[in-house]
Amino acid sequence: MNFQSLYQRLSAAASLLQSPLLLIIRAYWGIQFVLTGWGKVTHLDKVAGYFESLHLPAPKLMVVMAGGTELIGGALLALGLISRLAALALSFTMCVAYATAERESLNAIFHDPDKFTQATPFLFLLASLVILAFGPGAISVDRAVFPETTKSGK
Repeated sequence: MNFQSLYQRLSAAASLLQSPLLLIIRAYWGIQFVLTGWGKVTHLDKVAGYFESLHLPAPKLMVVMAGGTELIGGALLALGLISRLAALALSFTMCVAYATAERESLNAIFHDPDKFTQATPFLFLLASLVILAFGPGAISVDRAVFPETTKSGK
C-alpha cells in the first residue's frame, strides 16, 4: 500500500468525525450562549450598569439585544436550526464584545496574541465562526428541514 492510498483512507476515516464534531461544538457552545444570555437578561440592571461603564448608548436596550441574541441564537445553534443565521448573529455579538468590553485584548491581537485568545469572547466567536463556515452537520434540524442547503456541511 502506498502513501497516497493510506492518506485517502485516513481522510475518509477522519471525514466520519465531521458531523459528530459539529454536533458537539454546536451543543456545547449553544448551551453556553444560552446560559450567558440568560444571565444577562435576568440581571438586567447589573449588566446595564456594566454596559453603561463601557459608555454604550441605551445600555438596557443593549443588554436585551445582546442577551436575547445569545439566548435565542444559542438555542438555535444547539438545535442546529437556522444554524448559519444564528452563528452569524452570535459572531457579530462577539465582535461587538471584543470592540467594547475587550478592546485591550482586541488591540493586542498581533503583539500579544495570548491576550486576544484568552479573552472571554474568543472561544464563543471561534465556535460561531466554525458553524457559520462549515454548517451544522448532518446531525441537525437544518439537515431535516433544509437538506439541499446543508449537504456540504455533512
